[in-house]
Amino acid sequence: MKIENALRDQYRKLAKDQGYRSRSAYKLLEINNKHNLIEPNDTILDIGCAPGGWLQVAKKLSGPTGTVVGVDISPTKTITEVSTMQLNIEDLDAIEKIRKNFPFSFDVILSDLSPKVSGIWHFDHERQISLTLVALQISSKLLKRGGNAIFKIFDGSYSGDVKQEAAKIFMKVTTSKPKASRQKSSEFYVVCSEFKGNRE
Repeated sequence: MKIENALRDQYRKLAKDQGYRSRSAYKLLEINNKHNLIEPNDTILDIGCAPGGWLQVAKKLSGPTGTVVGVDISPTKTITEVSTMQLNIEDLDAIEKIRKNFPFSFDVILSDLSPKVSGIWHFDHERQISLTLVALQISSKLLKRGGNAIFKIFDGSYSGDVKQEAAKIFMKVTTSKPKASRQKSSEFYVVCSEFKGNRE
């Protein structure tokens, strides 16, 4: 437990020293370093982007000519050369609202979604999976053919639902548990590549 706390503090200090808004930035950096999902010039949508750590990484990786967009139910403090909008992704017209503000498709979609944790495990797990399935649905409408995605999920009895649905629309689906994640936490990431194409 002490080792895990030390690692968590290490990533928190790193984030502060390197100007990232959250230690979760290192989760995305590690996943991308292994799977090469984000490239220079990419258009990227970050679902559940607040406080903005993943937006910062996405902008760094996509470079000056990359386009990075974030949506979240909470407001996100401004990041240079990054666009954000406040949005509840569970609204029935959420996809239309994103398209209206950003009328293009994305190379990469990121989802580090987490509900407000109640401490009641089965409820938190079901809620997180439900949100992630919405993010997956949004991805199926807004990704370019051949695009990539990353989805956080809480491990549990419904985890397979996300992987199953992802496998229907991506050529390759694998999982990742970054070192920056608390090893005792239930979270891991579903890493998806080569989107098969819009189902509309």
